[in-house]
Amino acid sequence: MMTLRAAIRFGFSALALAALAVSLPALAADKIDPVADAKAFKKFFYEKFPKLKPEDFVNGPYSMDEGLHKQWVEKEEFPPYEFAVDLGKEMFTKPFKNGKTYEDCFPNKGIGIRQNYPLFDEKQGKVVTLELALNQCREANGEAPYNYVRDEMAALTAYMAFTSRGKPMDIKIPDDPRALEAYQMGKEYFYTRRGQLNFACSTCHVQSPGERVRTEVLAPALGIMNAMPIYRSEWNSMGTTSRRFVTCNSQTRGVPLTPQDDEYRNVEYYLSYVANGLPISGPGARP
Repeated sequence: MMTLRAAIRFGFSALALAALAVSLPALAADKIDPVADAKAFKKFFYEKFPKLKPEDFVNGPYSMDEGLHKQWVEKEEFPPYEFAVDLGKEMFTKPFKNGKTYEDCFPNKGIGIRQNYPLFDEKQGKVVTLELALNQCREANGEAPYNYVRDEMAALTAYMAFTSRGKPMDIKIPDDPRALEAYQMGKEYFYTRRGQLNFACSTCHVQSPGERVRTEVLAPALGIMNAMPIYRSEWNSMGTTSRRFVTCNSQTRGVPLTPQDDEYRNVEYYLSYVANGLPISGPGARP
């Protein structure tokens, strides 16, 4: 059972502590059990929001607020991310200088595979996100890598996510101690407080989903990766997963890491794994 001391360190409220005390299985302190983690994680959110269907969580704040949900339904008729999908498709199919394309770097020619990322690459010994895989593809074909927080990367991942819409998240953790360590490090990063505001990622997305911070409704952590990349009205543009992580650190007055640092890739691995089975909804749109 998670101890009170550990739960406080991870940043849970008293209400969340009570719920998690019931939902989390009794495990040895040093045992890493992703299957049990995912089961408890889903149970916590399903009980916190009993009126929602599991697939609703991938819609973030639009599943938390009736007014926002109506706006989202209307917005989906002319989605603001459509331009990025079109641009991403054009970029994806355009040959590199050597004549090859992104299709040559991915299984199934890169179509309908978003749900398998991030993955743990045993040869590289690390978590490889879709963003990292795209830049590795570019560099392997003599092209300069894209900036991880700019429009080009957002467009490419938007197109690839669009080709996987509706497919269930399917993240694998191989029988490799390095993969388990990466998963665990991502979990710890998610629950560890940092920055001047002393917030953890979980402060907003586990403890407070559905609540408002000024005009913004906080999204649940469950399914949050399924919608990436996202168009945000405050950005007036698409944003990659890397951009979102950097922004979150800045908003809590923490020191952002370099995009695609180990910590960011590992936390993406953790959040994606615990959302296994929920559908890909990206690219998404947020207020």
